[in-house]
Amino acid sequence: MSTAAMPFPPFLGLLGIEPLRAAFEFAGMHLMDRSGLPAGDGHPVVFFPGLATDQRAVAPLRNCCETLGYSVHDWELGLNTGPQGHIGDWLAGLADHVQAVSDAHGRRASLVGWSLGGVYAREIAKLVPDAVRQVVTLGTPFGGTGNNSNVGWLYGALNVQPTASDTTTLSVRLSTTPDVPTTSVYSRTDGVVSWEACMLRAGRRAENIEVEGSHLGLPWNPKVISIVADRLAQPEGSWSRWKG
Repeated sequence: MSTAAMPFPPFLGLLGIEPLRAAFEFAGMHLMDRSGLPAGDGHPVVFFPGLATDQRAVAPLRNCCETLGYSVHDWELGLNTGPQGHIGDWLAGLADHVQAVSDAHGRRASLVGWSLGGVYAREIAKLVPDAVRQVVTLGTPFGGTGNNSNVGWLYGALNVQPTASDTTTLSVRLSTTPDVPTTSVYSRTDGVVSWEACMLRAGRRAENIEVEGSHLGLPWNPKVISIVADRLAQPEGSWSRWKG
């Protein structure tokens, strides 16, 4: 599916039951059998929370990855209230942090971002590709064009009113896939963002993986945990598509 397609807003009924569905996913996470998850190789993994959340929201997924043997890192900026100041400078600061993590370990870092955090992860990978091993996004709406896309929420976070030209430029930028292995996990029953806007153009090192679940519960969704564990466990330099 092309990222130029016009995404529709999620069904409002799904939004209303997001908290309840997320609660079931949280319970399912505690009941899941993790014995078959592949062990990690110790490389660093940096996690980016969604809008209006902090490291606690992605802690279940982060803690699981730590248990598997990865060196986990938070984005270290606390509550995600959206980009602060000029977006270019903001992203450059995040990229510097990822570069520092990579340098400290002497290895490339994998980036895992939920919702808006996934936008950060994708853009960081474009800025410092030599420091990034792969990107995994969860319910991240980077696709679409104009007013029919989810680009507007990023400008809302910035508290600015873009021109039509600005919107088009940002839309093209966000929909451009990083030049590193990239996985987009999405749900057709996402009650917060349009699932169509989470679809990237599948390529040699890019893939879309569908799960059943809510938007709020993606970091706790047992299927998502299994997918992230599988993606992170791939040997560096030999990435292949999800076969689950």
